[in-house]
Amino acid sequence: MITQINLQTHFGGGEVYTNFLCQAFNNLQIPTKILVHQQADFWGDLNLPSNTKLIRTNLDSLTGAISDKDTWLLGHGALPSSILRIKGRHLKTAIAHMPIQGRNPESYRGHDMVFPVSTWVKQGLEEYSLPTWRSPLYGVANLTMLKNNLIIKRTSKYDWDDRKVRDLLFGKIEPFIQPFLSKPKFIKKPGITLGIVSRITPIKQFPLLFSLLSKILSKHPKFNLEIFGSGGYASVRDLKKALYPIRDRVRFWGHQSNVSLVYKQLDYLITGLPEKEALGLNIIEAQTCGVPVLAPNAPPFTEIIMDNHTGFLYTDPRIDNGESFDQLLKKISPLIKRIDPTTEVDHLNKFSLESFTHRIGLITNWVEKEGYL
Repeated sequence: MITQINLQTHFGGGEVYTNFLCQAFNNLQIPTKILVHQQADFWGDLNLPSNTKLIRTNLDSLTGAISDKDTWLLGHGALPSSILRIKGRHLKTAIAHMPIQGRNPESYRGHDMVFPVSTWVKQGLEEYSLPTWRSPLYGVANLTMLKNNLIIKRTSKYDWDDRKVRDLLFGKIEPFIQPFLSKPKFIKKPGITLGIVSRITPIKQFPLLFSLLSKILSKHPKFNLEIFGSGGYASVRDLKKALYPIRDRVRFWGHQSNVSLVYKQLDYLITGLPEKEALGLNIIEAQTCGVPVLAPNAPPFTEIIMDNHTGFLYTDPRIDNGESFDQLLKKISPLIKRIDPTTEVDHLNKFSLESFTHRIGLITNWVEKEGYL
């Protein structure tokens, strides 16, 4: 029996990944169950396959939710130490959703196998001689995963973290304030629309990025920035501060469930900084929807963007103070017709559910040969 473990309480890329991993197992006619945190209320909004069983638990009671029948344990991120200490016949594996570079690699010691989501992640795991699967899993542009809304309306820009006193307090107050706040529908502004479609987290480093790029964007009034995603209080505060020079051309829309509708409003997707990123599912999604991506010229972005074909790579602004980005804006500003990523069929097929299922199938064959499935 495959038992996935995902105890995240906030919805993000790892949860998207969990969903299409369940879709792949379903395509392979393999039932699975997922141990999820009892406080994670978003799982009911996902279109999980019928042969996926959802079990709510928490870290303290996690080991009690695992039986001898759960022969293949698959963590989204490193398995908790309590699981690694479990006796019995269990294959203990994990999907590495984050690069190991700059992090403590010891969390993956004791695993039988670690599956990287990109070559960038794979290289980091191999540097520390961790048991690493032979090829990256990549991801899927799964745009039908969530129950869709038909319009874009402003929602809260904040993800409140109940572990922090400030967030706990503000999180209790906000529901009483929200009914009195305006919730305008999205109407695209004239000009060129750059978009962020992402959680606003420290991993993305948006405040640092725009502390360097805002002054460049201020010289290009044709460009607007629309932000679709939410984040912690400090992350949103710092991003707003970095965007102050172009504040009149920036709008926050909060988390949106219908991401395919969001991408239709964008001319270009803009990413965060690279080194803490493992893959970038939003990049895959945007390209599939025909939206070119603007990203620093570094892994993992160089793995999933074809420069001048599915997007444009520019020099990290920490290196050249934004000069390359400035030249890129000058290049794309007069374009009557932008590049169309959907013409790169072979590139996009790598991120299809069919290709992902094939890669998962190779893993299940290995697990079966090892006698755990």
